[in-house]
Amino acid sequence: MATVTLDNLRKEFDNGRIVAVDDVSIDVADGEFVTVVGPSGCGKSTTLRMLAGLESPTSGRITIGGEDVTDVHARRRDVAMVFQNYALYPHKTVSQNMGFGLRMSTDLSKEERQQRVLETAEMMGIEDLLDDKPDELSGGQKQRVALGRAIVREPDVFLFDEPLSNLDAKLRTSMRTEIQRLQADLDTTAIYVTHDQEEAMTMGDRIVILKDGELQQVGKPKEVYNNPANEFVGGFVGSPSMNFFDVEIDDTGGSISLKGPDGFDFQLAESEAARLRDADTGDEVRLGIRPEDVFVTEGGPNAQTTTLDVLEPIGSDNYLYLDIGDDFIARVDSDIEPEPGEQIQVTFDSSDVHLFDIETGESLFLQSAEERAVTA
Repeated sequence: MATVTLDNLRKEFDNGRIVAVDDVSIDVADGEFVTVVGPSGCGKSTTLRMLAGLESPTSGRITIGGEDVTDVHARRRDVAMVFQNYALYPHKTVSQNMGFGLRMSTDLSKEERQQRVLETAEMMGIEDLLDDKPDELSGGQKQRVALGRAIVREPDVFLFDEPLSNLDAKLRTSMRTEIQRLQADLDTTAIYVTHDQEEAMTMGDRIVILKDGELQQVGKPKEVYNNPANEFVGGFVGSPSMNFFDVEIDDTGGSISLKGPDGFDFQLAESEAARLRDADTGDEVRLGIRPEDVFVTEGGPNAQTTTLDVLEPIGSDNYLYLDIGDDFIARVDSDIEPEPGEQIQVTFDSSDVHLFDIETGESLFLQSAEERAVTA
């Protein structure tokens, strides 16, 4: 096991005209499972490749286990990487594929290599496939071989570059559970890159979110979900995505109301109103509310009258598309089934409201873990 530190890491291409990774700093603890997520082109795979030694950083520093490996060749770094496309040698058997890295990077005898391959194959449940070639295997079996090839090396750090992208939904779910179990059993530091925010949220001890090569937020999945650092994180994490629209601040009579489109008028509780005053923002802010925090009601404080555009059943829940702002969604129980075109009333709790700076997108309510503990 080992700690991993990325210190002000930067990667440029095309003589500096393209900045793929921009001043990213991350500390990964010994034995921690960290997921890195973001949209396509955000720099997550480039970051992983620099950590593996497959790309050289333009500037910054990489340390593994306290050792500076920034200029160390990939072969000499004690890391093992699992790729999206499996990267298996088609002419070699499963046994030869799994043992190839041991033959190239260790002084183990042939018998010792074979024994380690067998033990790892039994752990992965593929001991009956050792004499097969990759084209005889299913996608799930190929992924198990790729995982086994990484495990057999007993590295300090596992690196995963979207390893489940080529699998169907059911197999993805079972394989991500398998990867979590293996990482916990082996107690090895792991960094897992994915574009799937659900995968990132369910697998990682902590989640790292990138956008346009820049670090947006690092934290435990629940903390990031409940306390997004900015509008991008709020919208990227969670499904369906957070609802957003612009509101004006009406600070009169000792209370604050948020006035938005189509007669939207929402009064903040005093605790949230005080935090908004402390933020010292302008007269307009960006409001965010998660679909699962919106409830159908029958009158009462802060009830908003709206019209149902579309009802989308998804089994356990219904998605209600409402005419509040653009693409406003409420996620409600499946037994709530208003008719399209019907007027209904919805509301949400003041404590579930997220407010963001209209210009920068930064959260106006962001609190540290220590601050949340004090106010809880």
